[in-house]
Amino acid sequence: MPRTVWWLLLARAINRLGAFSLGFLTVLMTTDFGADPATAGLITAAFGVATIPSRLVGGVLADRFGRRRTIVTGLTACAVAQAGIAFAGTVALVAVFAVLLGLVFELYEPPSQAIIADTVRPARQAQAYSLFNTAMAVGGLGAGLIAAALGRWDLRWLFIVDAVTCLACATLIRTVLPKDPPTPRRLDPTTTPAAPPSPDSPTTPAAPPSPGPATAPIAPPTPGRDPAPAPAPAPAVWRDRSLLVLLLSGTLFALIAMQVIIAMPLALVARGLAAADAGLLTAVSAVVMVACQPLLPKLASLSHHTAMTLGYTLLATGLAGYAVTADLPGHLAATVVLSGGELLMFGRSYALVAAIAPEHARARYLSVFGTSWGFATVLAPLCGTWLIEQTGPAGLWGTLALTALLLAVAQPVVVRPLLDRPALTTTG
Repeated sequence: MPRTVWWLLLARAINRLGAFSLGFLTVLMTTDFGADPATAGLITAAFGVATIPSRLVGGVLADRFGRRRTIVTGLTACAVAQAGIAFAGTVALVAVFAVLLGLVFELYEPPSQAIIADTVRPARQAQAYSLFNTAMAVGGLGAGLIAAALGRWDLRWLFIVDAVTCLACATLIRTVLPKDPPTPRRLDPTTTPAAPPSPDSPTTPAAPPSPGPATAPIAPPTPGRDPAPAPAPAPAVWRDRSLLVLLLSGTLFALIAMQVIIAMPLALVARGLAAADAGLLTAVSAVVMVACQPLLPKLASLSHHTAMTLGYTLLATGLAGYAVTADLPGHLAATVVLSGGELLMFGRSYALVAAIAPEHARARYLSVFGTSWGFATVLAPLCGTWLIEQTGPAGLWGTLALTALLLAVAQPVVVRPLLDRPALTTTG
C-alpha cells in the first residue's frame, strides 16, 4: 500500500479513539437535560439531516479545493462543535451544536476515500477500504473501553475526548500528507481566459506567427503526461443509475449500522442494563475485526457481490441474536457474529463505487454514495426510538434482522444484474 494510505489509517485510528460520542447523544439529552425520547430523537435526526449536505460539500471541496485542506478543515470544525455540545447548558444549545456538527461531520470522508481511489490500484482498493475499517476497529477497541469508563462518570467527557482526538487527527494529517496542488484539482487550464492587455501598455507590432506549438489552436499533450480531463457537470453524478442502485442498498445497510450505534444504549437501558455497556460491545467488535484480519486475503478471491451476500447473512444472524437475548453475555455473542458480517461488508461497496466512477469525479461519486450514512443518521433515531417504544428492543432488532436478510437476497438477485447492465452507467 502507498505510504499515504498508511498515514490515513493511522489518522483514522486516532480519530476513532474518541468517535463514540454520537451513540450517547440521545442518552445525554434524556438523562442530563430531561428531554423526552421523541425530542432527543428529533435532535439526533436533525444532526443526520445536516450530514447529507456535509458529504456533498466534502466531495466538491476535495475535487476542487484539495484533499488535505478539506480533511483538516472538517476535523477542526468537528472539534469545535463537539466542545460546544460538551459545555452546552440547555437542550436548545445542544441542538444548535448538534446541527453544526452535522454540517461538518462528513467533510472528512470523501477526500480520504478519494485518496485511496487515487493512489491504490483497482485490484487492491477493496482491501484498502477494508483496512480503513480495521483502523477504525483498532481505535474502537480503545474507544469502547474509554466510553465504558467515562460513560459511568459523566457523558459530557465523551464529547470532550472526541474533540481532542479530532484535533490530534487534523494535526497529523496536516503534518504528514503531501500538500495539495496550488491550483484546483483537475481544472482544465485551456478554459482560463488570457488577461486583456493594459490600455496603458505601448503598442508594438505583432510578431510574425511562429510554426511552434505556441500558435497552434490546440497544444499537443506533453509527452508522458495525460491531459487533465475537464470536470463533469454535477447533475451527471445523480443521473448514474448504477450509483443510485448502490446508494439505495448502501442506505439500508447504513441504517442497520447506525441503529447499532444510536439505538443500542437505549435498548440496553430498556432491558435493565447500563447504557455504558454499549462501550463494551464496541470493544468486542473491535477485537473481532482485528482478530479476523488474517482471513481477508483468503476471502479476496470472492466477488464483491458474494462477499456482501455473506456479510448481510451474518448481519441478520447477529441482529436476530440481539432480538432474542436480554443479558449482556448474549449481546456479546451476537456482537461477535454481527462484526463478522461488517468485516465482509466494509470495503466492498466503496470499491464498487470507485469502479464505476469517472477518474475526475471520484470524490463526488464517493460523496454521493456516502450520503447513505446521512440518510441513515436521520432515520435511525426516529425509527429506533419509535420501535423501542412500540415493540421493545426485540421488535427493533427483529425488524433490522429481516431487513438484512432481504438485502442478502437482493444483492445477487437484484443489485448485481442491475450493475452488470452497461446501459446503467453513464460516462460522467
